[in-house]
Amino acid sequence: MSHNSFGHLFRVTTWGESHGPALGCVIDGVPPGIELTEGDIQPWMDKRRPGQSKFTTQRKEPDEVKILSGTFSDDRINTPVTTGTPISLLIENKDQRSKDYSDIRDKYRPGHADFTYDAKYGVRDYRGGGRQSARETAARVAAGAIARKILSHILGHDVTVRGALVQMGPHGIDRDRWDWNETGKNPFWCPDPEAAASWETYLDSVRKAGSSCGAVIEVAASGVPAGLGAPIYGKLDADIAQALMTINAVKGVEIGNGFAAAALSGEENADEIRMVGGKPHFASNNAGGVLGGISSGQDVVVRFAVKPTSSILSPVKTITKDNQETDVVTKGRHDPCVGIRAVPVGEAMVACVLADHLLRHRAQTGSV
Repeated sequence: MSHNSFGHLFRVTTWGESHGPALGCVIDGVPPGIELTEGDIQPWMDKRRPGQSKFTTQRKEPDEVKILSGTFSDDRINTPVTTGTPISLLIENKDQRSKDYSDIRDKYRPGHADFTYDAKYGVRDYRGGGRQSARETAARVAAGAIARKILSHILGHDVTVRGALVQMGPHGIDRDRWDWNETGKNPFWCPDPEAAASWETYLDSVRKAGSSCGAVIEVAASGVPAGLGAPIYGKLDADIAQALMTINAVKGVEIGNGFAAAALSGEENADEIRMVGGKPHFASNNAGGVLGGISSGQDVVVRFAVKPTSSILSPVKTITKDNQETDVVTKGRHDPCVGIRAVPVGEAMVACVLADHLLRHRAQTGSV
């Protein structure tokens, strides 16, 4: 059984490996008549692209996306539009260095999926980790770009899905200094300029030590209408949590206040409702925009934790494929904090879930 697809009406199947000739995805369920070109997808690909600073892997990949199917244009249709048929996207790999991984061919990297892939399949692609690699997430970002197009096309307004790094290692931001405009001004997508400055020194020391660190990313979606999601087994927040947990290295997800809600009283945690301008108005958003698994119309807010990168230069104890004890050092080009490039991936996965739920809501109720 293959588990390389996600979504229901908006369904994405990703394919390809880190060191194969290419990777990509097939997207089914996109409504017809939506204008779509590579130029709509590429800006999001550029946001995730490796090698943009000394704080990410130095692998040089242009990540240029090609649309192979699912759109049409002629002398009457100037801009290609979706046809309602599967959209296939291709992203070629240009800068593989498979030889960097020859030393770990028979060794399992602790914290990585080497051991479990071998235990399950009896074979693994050790060149960059194959499907284990965060390189697979490039296809998800491409799918997220199309999901954003669906949301704006159906709703008639943009749904803004944006992410920020709010903690690196043990160092968090000061939320009183939060400024979304700052996220594009530093290499960490950090909304706090002072925290971003201190992170440069911290991550530089981690990188030079041949080690790695984890991170926490927050994603907020604005413009989401009330009513998306379904009770019990089709909850919006449950699907978002599942989608984010499928991202490589993610070990935890929380919606709204998340685990902090356990320390609050009922009065503190309640998002009180009044009428303002003839519309319901919530005094707070502790629930993260989801009540009973259904969107409330507030911002959908989610955070996810990313563990430290498993491929590090420091020697760690492990075993070989033949159950011999040894040490392993992972050479090559790796992110000292993979959480940095997880920001656009998290945005994409939230956008995909929202597009899927919007299509499901429209199919069930006949309205948006």
